Amino acid sequence: MPCDTIRLAPTQTLQQRVDQVEQALNRLKRYLLTGSVRVQIAPNGAVAFAAWKDRDSISDVCAYRSLAASNSWELRQAVAKAESQQGRKVNPHAVTAGHHSHDGGKTWGKD
Repeated sequence: MPCDTIRLAPTQTLQQRVDQVEQALNRLKRYLLTGSVRVQIAPNGAVAFAAWKDRDSISDVCAYRSLAASNSWELRQAVAKAESQQGRKVNPHAVTAGHHSHDGGKTWGKD
């Protein structure tokens, strides 16, 4: 998982990083539920989270994959809303291929 490849902060243990990622994902679920963070879908179907500020160095693709793997209701609802509003579907192949955004969905790339 891309979350696991992020370097640990100085003096941070692996367990502390795991806890930090879990807390960030729980916050993201709350934000998706309230609409303060929105799912952005690229023309090729890649995903980004617009307005997600306190991400604790977690990439959008990592967050998406983690929440999708846990069958997050909040993610499913946010994706359904984004797909209907933006007129395109999330493409799991684009997510797997690593297409992503560093600016909440304004620009997209693979690096």
